[in-house]
Amino acid sequence: MEETKRLDAFFNPCSVAVIGATKKIDKAGHVIFKNFAYNKTRGVFKGALYPVNPNEESILGFKCYPSITEIPDELDLIVVVVPAKIVPSIMEEAATKRVKAAIIISSGFKEIGNSELEEQIVATARKAGIRILGPNCLGVYYQKTGVDTLFLPETKVLTTGDEVIATPRPMIGDIAIVTQSGAFGVAALDFLAGRQIGISKFVSFGNKCDVTESEMLHYLLYDNETRVILLYVEDIKYGRQFLNIAKEVTLKKPIVALKAGRSAAGARAAASHTGAIAGSDRIYDAAFEQAGVIRARDMEEFFDMGKALAMQPPALGRNIGILTDAGGPGIMAVDECESNGLSVNRFSEETLQKFQKLKDEGVLPKFAATSNPVDLTGSVTDEMYEVAADLMFQDPEVDGIILLGLHHLPALREKYIEGVAHVASKYSKPIVMCDIGETEMALYTRFRFDKLGIPAYPSPEDAARAMKALVSYGAYLKRNNLAEEYISAFMKRKR
Repeated sequence: MEETKRLDAFFNPCSVAVIGATKKIDKAGHVIFKNFAYNKTRGVFKGALYPVNPNEESILGFKCYPSITEIPDELDLIVVVVPAKIVPSIMEEAATKRVKAAIIISSGFKEIGNSELEEQIVATARKAGIRILGPNCLGVYYQKTGVDTLFLPETKVLTTGDEVIATPRPMIGDIAIVTQSGAFGVAALDFLAGRQIGISKFVSFGNKCDVTESEMLHYLLYDNETRVILLYVEDIKYGRQFLNIAKEVTLKKPIVALKAGRSAAGARAAASHTGAIAGSDRIYDAAFEQAGVIRARDMEEFFDMGKALAMQPPALGRNIGILTDAGGPGIMAVDECESNGLSVNRFSEETLQKFQKLKDEGVLPKFAATSNPVDLTGSVTDEMYEVAADLMFQDPEVDGIILLGLHHLPALREKYIEGVAHVASKYSKPIVMCDIGETEMALYTRFRFDKLGIPAYPSPEDAARAMKALVSYGAYLKRNNLAEEYISAFMKRKR
């Protein structure tokens, strides 16, 4: 536990020195220092900030120091952005200065076969008790405290001279991202920002010469701001330790893993990328299953699963109700559910009778299919969705609902979005939705559902795979007799 607490210096440092800070705007050292300086002027980063560069007197109005040993105050965190050959001497100075943590952005170590240089900095750090993220990484992005070591400018200037937003940061949320690949991390941040999905913390550890994914998972276990962890790895260090820690974490919060390097060629690429030594993919499958880690097959599924697990409670069974206003997409959702091991069973006789009564009373179309899937047809109205969803939630044999709300139909307005969300809030079963299309109306529909806590997707297949994650995590919690406790706590937070 004490070791985990020490990792807090990466996220909540009282003082930071950027070694390699520069006035040259196209250099990583400039972008990283500018991130901190900007956050400090806004009052977000409240710690002391020091640029370190022997060739500058000041940078962005901050006094520059030739080395960290000449900084008069204590240092919690150093961010190292200098050529690899200089890093060992920097770490010697950090040891003298009794620095707590170091983020080494610099590349040129194990990933290119330069293992001895990496071992040298690790030896120095361990002797001095310094924790290291990296090398060859992006480091940390934690919006709450203003720690931002991403060497990605907020804006870029095009060759036309126009300035455009280049790398937007996501808003604050409850999904943590832990990634071995910096480039994948950049893509993840951009993707989540575009989908308006918030994150709690972002960590890129590159070659992970010291801090590993297991230690970071353990840190996030005790992080009250994180509800779901998304983990991208190319290999896992210390497999037994990972299994033990992942088991502990998944009993409290879900982990979704995207393991790259599944093929022989992919494993070779991983070795040249972060120096990863990839093992058998079957071993990873077995390890993830044993630890309760949900494995995503691709990037889209990775984020879709994370969003669903953050927004909705897990399902307590595998039987899914499909509610749609279009037959074809409803069938597609059924097929994808079945191919993912989910069931779409005919409703109980009691529920079928209730649906028949609604049709007889003219509340639902007489020609609507109501045995599961429920197809409200092109005559659908906002009220029909609310009534049908409520009835499906009431069925004890329905464990979750996939709603396909195609916006194209004439009598359907956006009123049903709030209506369905209100109905869903009364139940502790999960619901996900799909609206197909990329027009402004489709984007608006999905955005509104997301904002109301119902994860929305652009295809029936995406929605079904998201539901699969909720079913898988629910089954894992049930096996450990923790499902009801988890769902109760989840619903309290949601309300």
